Amino acid sequence: MKYSFSYLIKIQFLGFRFSGWQKQTNAKTLHDMVDKTLSFVFEDVRYKTIGVGRTDAKVSANSYYLQLFTDIVVDEVSFMELLNSNFPSDFKAISIQGVDGGFNLINSPKIKEYHYYFSFGEKNHPFAAPFMVNVGRNLDVDLMKKAAKLFEGEHYFHKYCTKPSEHTIFKRVIDSCEIVENEILIANFFPEKSYILKVRGKGFLRYQIRLMMATLFEVGKGNLDLRFIQDSLKEDNDRKFLRNNAPSSGLQLYDIELEL
Repeated sequence: MKYSFSYLIKIQFLGFRFSGWQKQTNAKTLHDMVDKTLSFVFEDVRYKTIGVGRTDAKVSANSYYLQLFTDIVVDEVSFMELLNSNFPSDFKAISIQGVDGGFNLINSPKIKEYHYYFSFGEKNHPFAAPFMVNVGRNLDVDLMKKAAKLFEGEHYFHKYCTKPSEHTIFKRVIDSCEIVENEILIANFFPEKSYILKVRGKGFLRYQIRLMMATLFEVGKGNLDLRFIQDSLKEDNDRKFLRNNAPSSGLQLYDIELEL
């Protein structure tokens, strides 16, 4: 049954206590929490929501979009107040705008920017756990920076994807990939120095960025070299996905640019 009105809502969330976006049986998910909150806002009004994409368990988002379908005209100011007052403290609604009924959030062209926050050496304060991953040994960050740049451009990412479908397209383009010092997330319980892997592109495969980060960690430890990454991205790679996956808690969907 069709709905009369459609809205695009931008939210932020801390994903550390959730099992990702997608609804699951016997698991606390982000989509469940959004719909549960909307049931208080709308009471008896019919509605439906879809998210811009899946996220892994414990992954957070500085920028995430959901599309709301409903049968009533939403007063945007009062709706935002009600939504935020009913959201738990690890969610925040940022904006809402009406969109054409033919707009499809999932199929709409978009550019995503992911950040992966990490440090190395002395173990982090426990309060940093929801935001940042610590590697308990020294890393050659300069070599990791060179390795990260190798992911830029058009490559074959068979080795950086798990459980693909028969229709998965492995030839992808990464617009930019770099490691920089962290000057975005600041807290007095963070280590004195930390870093961000920034990756930007139109679409990513299942676990792609976490597999890339795990590979970069191995480069930083001296277990892999730059040639390994170069060979892993060629069309004639062995197409066996890498088994070493970086923890999800360091990953953040930082920004999404939508074409409306």
